[in-house]
Amino acid sequence: MNRQNIASGAVWEDIVGYSRAVRVGNVVEVAGTTAMDGAEIIGPDNAYEQTKFILTKIEKALHEAGANLTNVVRTRMFVVDISNWEEIGRAHGEFFKNIKPVTSMLEVKALIQPGLLIEIEATAIIPE
Repeated sequence: MNRQNIASGAVWEDIVGYSRAVRVGNVVEVAGTTAMDGAEIIGPDNAYEQTKFILTKIEKALHEAGANLTNVVRTRMFVVDISNWEEIGRAHGEFFKNIKPVTSMLEVKALIQPGLLIEIEATAIIPE
């Protein structure tokens, strides 16, 4: 089966050895994605803005893999403060209101960079 690696250019990709997304067959897995734009955090102290930015980045990676948001079957959200769930959920709902993938939202101690409030993974299946 063919494998397509999609890179975002993030400095961590080569250091850690990962891709933003990988497509194998009709399945696309998108790595944990944060609100980093180069060295800048988008939406500092704003879980809603960070979530919207992340989902836009995920959408871009999906397009590069030949998929789109309607193909997403699962998202996983890792948050540093679960009390932000409503802001995060509102942003997630704006992208997935009619798609309704399964999802998880888990509180974690910290993310890779101080100031990041959320990290999201996604799985998409492209119809054959």
